[in-house]
Amino acid sequence: MTDRLLVTGASGRLGQAVIRHLLDTLSVDPSRIVAASRTPEKQATLAEKGIETRRIDFDDPAAAGALTGIGRMLLISTDALGEPGKRLSQHKAAITAAKQAGVGHVVYTSMPNPEGSLIPFAPDHLGTEQALAESGLGWTVLRNGWYMENLFMSLPGAVASGQWVSAAGGGKLAHIALDDCARAAATALADGVTANRLLTLTGGQARSTADIAALVSNLTGRTIEVVPVSDEALRQGMITHGVPEVLAPIFASFDANTREGKIAMVTNDFETLTGAKPRALEDFLTASKGALLAQAA
Repeated sequence: MTDRLLVTGASGRLGQAVIRHLLDTLSVDPSRIVAASRTPEKQATLAEKGIETRRIDFDDPAAAGALTGIGRMLLISTDALGEPGKRLSQHKAAITAAKQAGVGHVVYTSMPNPEGSLIPFAPDHLGTEQALAESGLGWTVLRNGWYMENLFMSLPGAVASGQWVSAAGGGKLAHIALDDCARAAATALADGVTANRLLTLTGGQARSTADIAALVSNLTGRTIEVVPVSDEALRQGMITHGVPEVLAPIFASFDANTREGKIAMVTNDFETLTGAKPRALEDFLTASKGALLAQAA
C-alpha cells in the first residue's frame, strides 16, 4: 500500500497546523504529503515545499479521484453548519470516496461525547463515527476537546467590560490548544498504526468559567465578574451583538453542554499518542495577554 498521506481542509487553520507538524515535528518527507482543499490555489507555499496540492470537494460525486494513490487520509470535519444534514452527508461522501479509492486508514476529527451531547451538530460527528465503523476501512477517531483559542470569542469583551455573561454554571471543561490537536492529528496520520482507535483529546485540567475568569483577572489586573444567565438570554444576547440567528443557538449550546457536565472529562490520550504534555491553559493565557488587552481596549 502507498505511504502517501492526505490532509483534507488543508487551507484551514487546523489543516495548515497539521501539515506544519508533519514537516517540522515528525520530519515527514514533503513528497509523501498531499494537501487537499476546495481552494488549492491558496496553497502555493506548500507546493513550493514539494507538497502536492489537490482540489477536493465532497459535494462532488467525483471526489474519489482526488484520493487516488493515498494510503492514509485525515478527514477534518467540514464547516457546513448552516444547513442541517449537509455536514454529515459530506463526511459520508468522503468515507465512500476513500473506500472507492483504496485508502487504507482514515483519521477523523470528532468531538467529545457526541452520544450524550446537547450541541446541535453532535449527531454529525456521531453519524460520521458510525459510518467509519461500518465502512470496512481502518480508522482513528480523534475527539478533539474545545480549543483554547475559542475563549477569544468571550474573553476580550469580558476583560473590557469586567463581566463575562455565561450560562455554563459550575460546569467544567479542559480546553486544549488547537496546535496540540493538530500535532495529535499529524501523529495519528503518520504513525502507521492500523488498529482502530478512539481517542479523546483534552487539556490536563478541567475548569469552570469562574476558574478561568479568575486566571484572566490575575493575569490582566482587570477584575472579571461572571454573570449567570439562562440559555435563552445568552442566545438573544448573541443575536443582539451580531451573531447570525442560525449560529446563535449552536454557540449558546456550548454553555448548556458544559453546565450539564457533558464535556468535563480529562484524559491522557494526547500524551499517550504524541509523547508530549498538552499545553497548559495558564501558558496559553500568559502568551495571549497582549492580544487580550489589545482586543479589549
